Amino acid sequence: MKTFQVPEFYRSPIISAVKQYRKVQDPRKKDNSPTILDFGPVQFFVARHFGFCYGVENAIEIAFKAIDENPGKRIFLLSQMIHNPAVNKDLNEHGVQFLQDTHGEQLISFDVLTPDDVVIIPAFGAPLNILDILDKKGIQTEKYNTTCPFVERVWKKSEQIGGTNHTIIIHGKYNHEETRATFSRSAKHSKVIVVKDIEDSKRLAAYLEGNKTQEDFEKEFSGKFSDGFNIKTDLQKVGVINQTTMLAGETEEISNYFKTVMESKYGKENLDKHFADTHDTLCYATNENQDATYGLLNTEADLAIVIGGYNSSNTSHLVELCERKFPTYFISSEKEIESKTKINHFDYPNKKHLSTSDFLPDKQPLKIIITSGASCPDSIVDAVMLKINSFFEGVSAVDAVLKKLSTTHD
Repeated sequence: MKTFQVPEFYRSPIISAVKQYRKVQDPRKKDNSPTILDFGPVQFFVARHFGFCYGVENAIEIAFKAIDENPGKRIFLLSQMIHNPAVNKDLNEHGVQFLQDTHGEQLISFDVLTPDDVVIIPAFGAPLNILDILDKKGIQTEKYNTTCPFVERVWKKSEQIGGTNHTIIIHGKYNHEETRATFSRSAKHSKVIVVKDIEDSKRLAAYLEGNKTQEDFEKEFSGKFSDGFNIKTDLQKVGVINQTTMLAGETEEISNYFKTVMESKYGKENLDKHFADTHDTLCYATNENQDATYGLLNTEADLAIVIGGYNSSNTSHLVELCERKFPTYFISSEKEIESKTKINHFDYPNKKHLSTSDFLPDKQPLKIIITSGASCPDSIVDAVMLKINSFFEGVSAVDAVLKKLSTTHD
C-alpha cells in the first residue's frame, strides 16, 4: 500500500512501534487481539487497528502539498477535511480557511472566491451543486481533491444500481458531509432516500408494503429523499449502499431486511428483479477498526478510552461497541483528562459534554482499553497514555515497555 508524506508531528514513538510490531507479527491481519503495553501500575490494551487510514493520510498529504505549492495564495477548505479538531486546527494555523461548517452552513461566502484561490475538497467529497459553483468561478478543484477513494467506490456502486432503475437507499446520517455528497451523485441516476438505522428501515418498509400514504412519507422522511419521490412507483426496486463509516453489522442487517421484505412482497423467484444485492460498501479501514474493537471486547479490562473528533462518525461507532462491555470515555485529546480523578468526555447520542469523577478505579494493575478513530493522529494516543501514566508512581520507561511487546494471544 502507498506510503504518504504526513507531517512528523502526527506520528508517535509508542504507537509507531506498536504498529510495526503487529505488522511483523501478523502480516496477514488475521489476529484482532489487542497489543499489551505493560507499564506496571497501568496496562494498556491497544486495539489491533486504529488511527489514520488510507483516505485520511491521502487527504493530509494533499492538503499540506497545497500549502507548500501555493505561497501567497488564499487557500480554502470546502469544510473540515476530516473530523479531527487537532488536524483542522493545524490547517487553520497554516492559513487554510473553511468555507462551510460540517452541516453545510456557509462560514465564508462563495462570492469572495476568485480564480486565483485554491479550494481543497475534503475527504468526504462534495455535493455536485457545490462543485458546479466552484467550476463557474473558474476554480480548479481536481488538483487538490482529497476525496477518499473508498467514498468514490460507493458513488460508482450507486451509479451501477441507479442504472438498472433501482431506488438507492443510503444507510447513513442524512446531514453528514459524506452522505450529502453521495446523495447528490445518487440522485443523478435514480431516486434516493436516506435511512439512519434498522428502525428507519422498518418505517420505510411500511410505505414499500403499501401501508401508509405519500403524505405520511413526506412528513416522516422530510429532507431525506430526492425530488419527486413517489412511494407507489419508486419502492418497487431497491438497493442499499452506505456512508462508509457506519457499523458494518447494521448495514448488513438493513440490506438483509429489505431483501426479506422484497422477497415477501414479490416472491423469491422474482427477487433479482426487485432487489440489487450490492454487498458491503464500507471502506477497509472502517471494517478493520470495527473488527479490532470486537477483539477488544474479548479482553477483561476496567475501562475503555476512545479518542477522536466529537463529530466523527466512525469514532462514535467504536464508542458504541466499547460501551457494550466497558465504562467508556470518548475524548478528543489528553487535555480532557484533568487529573487522576476527573475526565471530561462526550456523550455522542445526546450530543453533550460530561464530566466524570473517580473514573480510574483504585486498583493495580489498572487495565485500560484504548483505541482511536480513523482521523485521529497517533501522537494524540501517545499523549493520552503518557498523561494517565503521570498519575502513578513506579511506571516503567517507554523503551523498556516497547521491548516487551505482547498480545493477549502470546
